[in-house]
Amino acid sequence: MSEATAAPQDTAEGPARPTGWKRAFIWGERIVMTGLFVFVAYRLGPQLGALTGVGPDLGKTPDYSFGALDGTTVNSADLRGQVVVLNFWATWCGPCKLEMPALQSLHEDRAEDGVVVLGLSTDVGGADKISAFLDDREITYAVGRATRSHREAFGGIHGIPTTFVIDKEGVLRHRIVGYFAPPAMRVAVSRLLQEEAGAPSDAAAPSPSAGTASVR
Repeated sequence: MSEATAAPQDTAEGPARPTGWKRAFIWGERIVMTGLFVFVAYRLGPQLGALTGVGPDLGKTPDYSFGALDGTTVNSADLRGQVVVLNFWATWCGPCKLEMPALQSLHEDRAEDGVVVLGLSTDVGGADKISAFLDDREITYAVGRATRSHREAFGGIHGIPTTFVIDKEGVLRHRIVGYFAPPAMRVAVSRLLQEEAGAPSDAAAPSPSAGTASVR
């Protein structure tokens, strides 16, 4: 009787080693899990930072200004002493649409307390489309058009939406790439409102990605 080729079996010396494709599968699974962990940390880390007040040193915000679609002019120099939530967004962006009601609600509820909500649209094309989009959603906070200079001054906008929370001294305290969860947004803003203007901040030193060049 001919001998059949036996499958790898455990021996007295230990379990059989996995075949080549099994080893490749195991390593592939590890790479995927590592990538998933990094992605989750990248997305959730800033949200937790907004909730707890702990985050990286983002430095001073650059000087910036823009003409809003409603005809008003926004200048960062005029915003000192207020907490600013600056949102880069686009009409085609799903997460942007989801977080806009929270931004509008924040604007309505806390404007009298010294909170300024601003939007910079990254859309390409005429302003009429953006204005119609805002009117349909009853967005009343100031919104302008994001220029290349705006993007570069804030260290590059690598995802939409991207939201910056700026304290009363003009220091970038939080940068959120992706959907900004309303509870984290509210907590971060409330905490910064309670800080005294002129109080020292851990983020007071300027960073390479946030200079002081005027952006218009």
